[in-house]
Amino acid sequence: MIDSHKGSDDAEVAAAAARAGAEVVRALYGRRLARIDKGAGDFATAADVEAEKRILEVIRAARPEDAVLGEEGGHQGAAEAERQWLVDPLCGTLNYAVGNMLVAVNVALRGGAAAVADPFSGEVFLTDGETARVRRDGVDAELVPSAATRLVDVNLDPPFPGAPGFRAVDLLARPGFAERFRPRVVSTTLALAWVAAGKRAAYVTDGGDLSGSVHFAAGIAVCRAAGCVVTGIDGVPIEQAGRGRGLVVAADAETHGLLMSMIR
Repeated sequence: MIDSHKGSDDAEVAAAAARAGAEVVRALYGRRLARIDKGAGDFATAADVEAEKRILEVIRAARPEDAVLGEEGGHQGAAEAERQWLVDPLCGTLNYAVGNMLVAVNVALRGGAAAVADPFSGEVFLTDGETARVRRDGVDAELVPSAATRLVDVNLDPPFPGAPGFRAVDLLARPGFAERFRPRVVSTTLALAWVAAGKRAAYVTDGGDLSGSVHFAAGIAVCRAAGCVVTGIDGVPIEQAGRGRGLVVAADAETHGLLMSMIR
């Protein structure tokens, strides 16, 4: 039975939905799951589909008038709805399918609250749009970004729409990068929440306008609320249509400036 959470604020709805999806992802981990081909090497599994169903159940019970854009189910709800939830039920499907636990469940209200759940650590990173915190075992703690680790996650997954002007792999070969940072490739937007939490100094990915992406919206919201610097790979705020591309999220302005100097 789904708790409606009707009396909860949007951040709690996002957290409950992300947690519900994470429970499915955790329960199905390690099983032999059929792959649903999406073309171009992309695919979903039964875990993606079932997790999205559980997430939608929570959102529908709590916010029946809202629309939802899901990674697997597409747009659902009234086309004229003023509010829309963006849902990525399993970010890191390839990781998951080969037995790698580095995955995330992303739920975001467009322009508002958001949550990123780690199914295996049990952590839920959430924001009400103003503050950002992490919930562990029912206890909340403020998210505090830090560049101290010097670890930078770089998304190397194709396609590469920024080429030849920008390719993430070229960034790793810059002498200045190796002097300042150490690369990591997590291949899931869980890495965005890690920047907000101080586990990573930064995150870099190519791409188009990611501000409304089901994959990135929740992580972007958490990072912003935590005080991270968030721009496109051209240094422009990602909402400025036609200019911002991809994503550079850094724990602080110094780290962001160093990365931008290498990207440019």
